[in-house]
Amino acid sequence: MGLTGLEIFKHLPKTNCKECGFPTCLAFAMALANGKTSLDQCPDVSEEAKEALSSAAAPPIRLVKVGAGDNVIEMGDETEIFRHDKRFNHPTAVTIAVNDNEDVGAKVESINELIFERVGQRYEVDMVAIINASGDAATFKAAAETAAAKTAKNITLVTEDVGAMEAAVGVLAERKPLIYAANKDNYEKMTELAKANGCVLAVKGEDLNSLAELVDKVVALGYKELVIDPGSRETSKVLADMTQIRRLAVRKKFRSFGYPTIAFTTKEDLREEMLQAGVYISKFTSVLVLKTDKKEHLMPLLSWRANLFTDPQKPVAVEPGLHEVGEPTADSPVYVTTNFSLTYFLVEGEVDATRIPSYILSVDTGGISVLTAYADNKFTAEKIAADIKAVGLEDKVNHKKAVIPGGVAVLKGKLEDESGWEVMVGPREANGIQKFAKSNFA
Repeated sequence: MGLTGLEIFKHLPKTNCKECGFPTCLAFAMALANGKTSLDQCPDVSEEAKEALSSAAAPPIRLVKVGAGDNVIEMGDETEIFRHDKRFNHPTAVTIAVNDNEDVGAKVESINELIFERVGQRYEVDMVAIINASGDAATFKAAAETAAAKTAKNITLVTEDVGAMEAAVGVLAERKPLIYAANKDNYEKMTELAKANGCVLAVKGEDLNSLAELVDKVVALGYKELVIDPGSRETSKVLADMTQIRRLAVRKKFRSFGYPTIAFTTKEDLREEMLQAGVYISKFTSVLVLKTDKKEHLMPLLSWRANLFTDPQKPVAVEPGLHEVGEPTADSPVYVTTNFSLTYFLVEGEVDATRIPSYILSVDTGGISVLTAYADNKFTAEKIAADIKAVGLEDKVNHKKAVIPGGVAVLKGKLEDESGWEVMVGPREANGIQKFAKSNFA
């Protein structure tokens, strides 16, 4: 268990210098105890204090990295139970299972194609899990070789047979796969194998108590690059176990549970499997191994993951500036909106549906919507006029006309004065753009 704020405070210099970003050393100590800051933010802490406080300074959930080179997946390093308290740091690594006794090459190639574009963001599957379904070491090794040749994605090797794991890891050692799993019977050899190859090791218990005991045994062998699995497979039990693991790690600083987690879906019905997957992503799973590779099921799941792991204190925004829809010319209309992602892509979709090549000027409002930005003085006539000049719109079109959202029609007069452009008041809602364009630009 970690130190309390008062225990940490005893080791601090008590200068209240504020250089750590907190008003007092006591406030800094309390934040450190809750995983809200790091010890290196204190400029005057002594080496003796650093040693004494190392446990408290460490994040409640260890940062673990799977893979090598530029293709590394980070997991763990989480400090919160509830996203709105701060944010969740590392999105769940979505992994598709491939049995070693099926057509591994074809399945892996289909997984490579699971890439989606949505509201300017790219979603894709993170890893491939090779399952030793055959029970044969040679088949497992051959499947690992095929997967390595067919994909650049990180790979998880799933077998509790040490011999089979050793054969497959030999093929992938340079790529640092995730090794699943060490259990009560094989943990010594699996730990040795993970240490020798520098791979992250999954530790699988039979319940929470046995998991904690097994993690402690692996740590005692000198290895901490771990992910953990309580061994439960029923949805409600997995939910309960993952929640308990996160609470104990974050609230109680229970170090035996201070590692990323892994879970497997088990349902045969695809809709039920997606419900399982949604639950596991929502409740603290770091690595999720799925059976399905159907695009129509993965797209909403990956969208939900993206929403969950955005910073709730930072709106999702697009790049401000001038965007082209189609191949606009000097006669093309110009629409003005904010750089809030949802607003922008609604406008872009409707403008594209008009089949009239157009420009969209995305004003930097800090990623907030039209009316909110107007109320916050971030979507103003002065700012829009400055952006029209900054992007060189006068050199791109010959008509000097711009369309603003109907909700901020009040800006029309001042924007015309500031910019010298004719301002057209468009519809209040994006779904009115097609009718507006037909009436004014067709």
